[in-house]
Amino acid sequence: MCGILGFYGNDKASYLTALGMFAEQHRGQESCGMAVSDGKVIRLRKNMGLVKAVFTDQALKELPGNIAIGHVRYPTKGSATEFNSQPHLVETLAGPCLALASNGDIVNYAEIRSWLEHRRVYFKSDNDGELLVKYIAYKVERENKTIPDAIKGLMHEIKGAYSTVLLTRNELYMFRDPFSIRPMVWGKTSDGTVVVASESCALDTLYASDRKEVPSAGIIKVNEEGISVIENGVNLYRQEKHQSHCIFEQIYFSRPDSHHFNENVYEVREKIGAELAKLDADLEADCVIPVPDSSNFIALGYAQEKKLPLSLGLIRNHYVGRTFIKPEQTIRDESVRQKFNALPNFFTDKEIVLIDDSIVRGTTIRQIVDLIKQAGAKKIHLRIGSPQIKYSCYYGIDTPTREELVANQLSLEEIRQKSGADTLKHLPMEALRKCVTSSSDYCYACFNGEYPVRNGKI
Repeated sequence: MCGILGFYGNDKASYLTALGMFAEQHRGQESCGMAVSDGKVIRLRKNMGLVKAVFTDQALKELPGNIAIGHVRYPTKGSATEFNSQPHLVETLAGPCLALASNGDIVNYAEIRSWLEHRRVYFKSDNDGELLVKYIAYKVERENKTIPDAIKGLMHEIKGAYSTVLLTRNELYMFRDPFSIRPMVWGKTSDGTVVVASESCALDTLYASDRKEVPSAGIIKVNEEGISVIENGVNLYRQEKHQSHCIFEQIYFSRPDSHHFNENVYEVREKIGAELAKLDADLEADCVIPVPDSSNFIALGYAQEKKLPLSLGLIRNHYVGRTFIKPEQTIRDESVRQKFNALPNFFTDKEIVLIDDSIVRGTTIRQIVDLIKQAGAKKIHLRIGSPQIKYSCYYGIDTPTREELVANQLSLEEIRQKSGADTLKHLPMEALRKCVTSSSDYCYACFNGEYPVRNGKI
């Protein structure tokens, strides 16, 4: 999961991109990068670390131009190195200079990379973004395709999730996979600057209005002639299949103040909480406690439905990243201890409903339950705002292999015992579907194994 930004038509493009990247910092804390064009030169800066550390005022002064793209990275494909950070820049001999940043994963990456390598295209990283930009550069330079035609070819041959921004010296492109798996929203500011982002919360920061989703398999070109939405025919190729938005965006990853897939994220989470509460008609408790922050609105919906007080009994340190993606168990354990703390003297002799959005490995929730019990809680009813995660995601979320997912190793009762909770319930799939407007337009593969794209086949 990553965050992408793009700007066209503002001399302060680098500063605006940094603001937008900071608004999307929750989508990736490992590395960040930016490419900026002044019409003659594309300058690239990227490094490991957070946006405010990498893009200081001095660094932004060294990135002049009125077109820019940006990226915050959460590693899925490729190791945590600067080589795998985005954007990726390609300077072709006969064609244009291209920079690209993307959010998502390519499922036939190995096949396409091998095809390009056999044609003497070389790679510096293991990152999907480099594959996309080098495919486009190959089509433009070696086959004399226009950039839009190269992107159309990409959509037919490269399978997976990609919400992507592409920069030339004088143009900005934005395009999206045929299933719209990852969010992508664009709009304009009051001075006419065109902006595109992974989430609408970044557009809020930049006061962008007249917002639209980048359409499925859509290509939008922005240059001095204006804005062109290019029809590419991939929707016909899909033969009436539905979109497959990632349901985990609504449950966990997106900021609650974002609006995408025609939904307000916070409202979806409140509905999830209300549906969870309906499972507990006879349950009595003293209060509802969310595991902050992604579970806050799920807990609010639960508390409102049950008419129980909502209490913020756990305090989160926001300078610790997401724990389920840490590479080693000891590091994950240490991160949990640093990430959460209980309010002193709050939990003593209380029976609580503890709300979390999901269970992946089961190690984080066990430590949270231990923390609350040590703080004096009498009883803990653990409620999870999603079905059990039993399948890996291939579209941009770094969930573990199926063997590492606790739902594939233990029964529900064994997971309850391992967590230390007194009771445990997950949101059923049919209840989750009720929480979104067009339930058939979502991907639930991490819960049911029904992948919209797999092994290079749509």
